[in-house]
Amino acid sequence: MKRKVGALEKIEADHAALRYKIKRDPQSYRDDFSNQYQQYETLRDLFLQSPGTTDTGIVALRDLIEFVSHVADCYPDLTSRFPEDLTQILLKHHEVLEYELRDKIVGSLVLLKNKDVIDSTTLLNTLFPILITTPSKSLRQLLFTKILSDLRAANAKTTNHKLNRTIQTVLYNLLESDKESPKGIWAVKITRELWKRQVWTDARAVEVMRLAALSDNEKVITGGVRFFLGGDKEREDAAEESSDDDNDVDMAKLRHQVGINKKSKKKERDLRKAAVSLKKKEKKKNAPHPLNFSALHLLHDPQGFAETLFSKHVQNSKSKLALESRLLVLQLVSRLVGLHKLTVLSLYSYFLKHLTPRQASVTSYLACLAQATHNYVPPDVLEPLVQKIANEFVSEAAASEVAAAGLNAIREICARQPLAMTDTLLQDLVQYRKSKDKGTMMAAKGLLSLYREVGAELLHKRDRGKDAAMGIRAGTIKERRYGEEAVGEIEGIELLEKWKEEERRKKMEAAGLDPDVDVDIEEDEAEDWKKWDVESDEDSDDSGGWINVESDGEDIEISDSEDEKAKSKQPPAKKAKLSSATPAPTTASDEKENSKSVEPEAAKSITKLLTTTILTPADLKQLQALRQTTTITSSLQSSKRAQLLAARHADEAITAETIELAASIGKKNTKEEKIAMAKADRETNHQSTTAKRKEKKEAEGKSTTNKEKARKKNFMMTLGKAKSKNKRSLTDVKRTLQGHIDRKKRGGKRGNKGH
Repeated sequence: MKRKVGALEKIEADHAALRYKIKRDPQSYRDDFSNQYQQYETLRDLFLQSPGTTDTGIVALRDLIEFVSHVADCYPDLTSRFPEDLTQILLKHHEVLEYELRDKIVGSLVLLKNKDVIDSTTLLNTLFPILITTPSKSLRQLLFTKILSDLRAANAKTTNHKLNRTIQTVLYNLLESDKESPKGIWAVKITRELWKRQVWTDARAVEVMRLAALSDNEKVITGGVRFFLGGDKEREDAAEESSDDDNDVDMAKLRHQVGINKKSKKKERDLRKAAVSLKKKEKKKNAPHPLNFSALHLLHDPQGFAETLFSKHVQNSKSKLALESRLLVLQLVSRLVGLHKLTVLSLYSYFLKHLTPRQASVTSYLACLAQATHNYVPPDVLEPLVQKIANEFVSEAAASEVAAAGLNAIREICARQPLAMTDTLLQDLVQYRKSKDKGTMMAAKGLLSLYREVGAELLHKRDRGKDAAMGIRAGTIKERRYGEEAVGEIEGIELLEKWKEEERRKKMEAAGLDPDVDVDIEEDEAEDWKKWDVESDEDSDDSGGWINVESDGEDIEISDSEDEKAKSKQPPAKKAKLSSATPAPTTASDEKENSKSVEPEAAKSITKLLTTTILTPADLKQLQALRQTTTITSSLQSSKRAQLLAARHADEAITAETIELAASIGKKNTKEEKIAMAKADRETNHQSTTAKRKEKKEAEGKSTTNKEKARKKNFMMTLGKAKSKNKRSLTDVKRTLQGHIDRKKRGGKRGNKGH
């Protein structure tokens, strides 16, 4: 046996040496390779007669396959059938092949693809059918890894659309051909992993997962549904991990080490490699961020998808899905309805029978109902649901956790559709803010705060608060109608308008003019456009800039009537007073009345900055700076804050934890939880600041000072030095201290010259 092993090792060494020679000079060793290839063909024919054999010929064949695959690109004429032979052996006999030979054939095919002997399509069409049929767990893991690696490598530099379409079509056909088969789970795994790594980010991948969610196999269904619920979060986490890895190279530290330690060529090479790596990472860091759309936004027909999901997996009584899987599908349906503002009225009647504290996972049902609510859901559909939650959960007989969860669910529903609440029910629920339980009290106060923003007229006068009461009295807060949408505008534009007005007043005061008189500022805006034009043309001189057309000395104004010309020449204060199209003389008392009536209308209207001027790049830059330095929400009106509150969950999922949050506020810890907290506190290492600093230095790989090292030194090693110090004369002590002072001034033994 030892002789056989020694002979095989000698053959492997000979093949390695011949492989090295062939790569250097293929033509000189053509005959040697031909002999080895003939030997491979002989062993291949013998093997095909009994593929399940495990004799020593298998080892020789495995070694020859590895040898030929390494140098096949040097002799394409001789090895033209070699890839096809490996493919046929693997496809036909993968179930009976010896595992080392099987893995070697897979590795050889990947190597041939890397050497461009075969293309990615051929490789993937060979490996994927085996992946979905083989009973071997180790082979499935190997093939899955190889397929993902090949697809990532093919899309590393540029997106390989042709290959991606081919593989996506294969995965789609796999799911379409047999909806009950568990083989579709591999299509889910491959698509989810490539989506996570941002290799596939298009609608085709989403279509594959949509088909998986509509399958008949429970594993495939849950895989597709989980992709839509958590695939985007996984992609963000993977991107953050890769960005964290980019900060591993510390060039300053490396240069410092090279300057201090012994110089060598190896360290110089490492420094150069680190510099190149850092340069690549900086380039990648400064590259434009890819525009990644959420999978839920890339769906072709979200309305049809949501209806089919609900009717097939949730509403269908013949569906055999477990409760956990059914809840996952329900979460996806409600997320689609809330995000795309779909209309699936049968969904709300389904919730009606599950809204009871005795229902298993009832908080998940409450979260799904809140998530499926939006401002286009008819209020008469939601009123029975809100009423049932109030009757079943919020009562004096219910436990405090149940009442808090019910109030919190009602608040989440009403944040999206305030019209679902009646004044009688709201005034009853608000009374729970006086509850002794902290969780119930906080949930009721949250509901009260919400309706002070979105529907203060439903509250008693004593509960409306100062801002809401003044808004109702002034007429700025009106009853919200069903389907009403707020007028869109640029966020923070009022800050820019205020800033521009302040700048104008400063310039007028500096010039000695009256700041209350309005003058044109077109010259300043022209300067902004010129500055932007110069900045944009720094890199390319060929691009044409803005053409300044000089006028003949007079401004041309285009207007529809002579009245508008008269208006344009008047200051803003007078413009506001002209309320009618027909000019008429007005008295001082009329002017006061007109100005009072115009002021609330001006507050409601869109800012004039959007309707009268074009924002220059300088304005947009200033707007961005104002947004960063000012909290927008605090400067918004209460109606705008209510819009933000209502749209808070548009892109974020509501979970059972959100509903249970209020109940957990006032919850007391059990005895077991208190014991666990005490144990955790005991295990915590309470260190001093010095010890923490020392631990941090050690973690960063920094050395300790000489004083710290001296403290750890063995006492017997320091005894002789201590005795000699006692015998020193005053002159020796003085010389030692003076030398210490001199070294300190120099910056240590080596000094700080050249640094």
